[in-house]
Amino acid sequence: MRKLIAAFKTSLDGQVEGPEGYADWVPAWSEDYGLTPQVDAVVIGAGMYPGYEQYWTALKDKPEGPHPLTGHTPTPGEIEWSRFAERTPHYVLSSTVTSAAWPQTRFLRKVEEIAELKRQPGKDIYLMGGARITASLIDAGLVDELRLIVYPLIAGEAKPLFGTTERRHTLQLRDVQPLPDGLVNLTYTIT
Repeated sequence: MRKLIAAFKTSLDGQVEGPEGYADWVPAWSEDYGLTPQVDAVVIGAGMYPGYEQYWTALKDKPEGPHPLTGHTPTPGEIEWSRFAERTPHYVLSSTVTSAAWPQTRFLRKVEEIAELKRQPGKDIYLMGGARITASLIDAGLVDELRLIVYPLIAGEAKPLFGTTERRHTLQLRDVQPLPDGLVNLTYTIT
């Protein structure tokens, strides 16, 4: 069975968004977890999908020069992810969203459809988020692995990754990798 792997860039206090609605401490949105070679599908929540589609479409259409939404020049890792995302099926979990600009986008209406997706042949599946869908899928027992890049920052009042998780879950630490600038890459199995 395919694994469903959630991955986030988080502050030390477990926040995934600042007051502005995004993780303003993250300088680039490249896929830095090492997932690209092992996944062939992405699951994303309806709340996050419209901004995600807009961000990566703009980057794909104009990879050189400043990004129209951020004003920052895309990193090589962001350009690489935009190309991967363009050709990779994305599954949006939503009971209300019915259309998407990306041709590789499909819609899942119920959590049970994610269990069905995991049973299909293929590589693992990247659960990109947001925080609510991740918490609900952890509570449903569908997330197999959690990868976190932890920034050495206490974000304070913000949006916690596990703020809507309804029950306790035990994790088993599988890997720890120190990264430059005090960041730490953590990999856990959800038991």
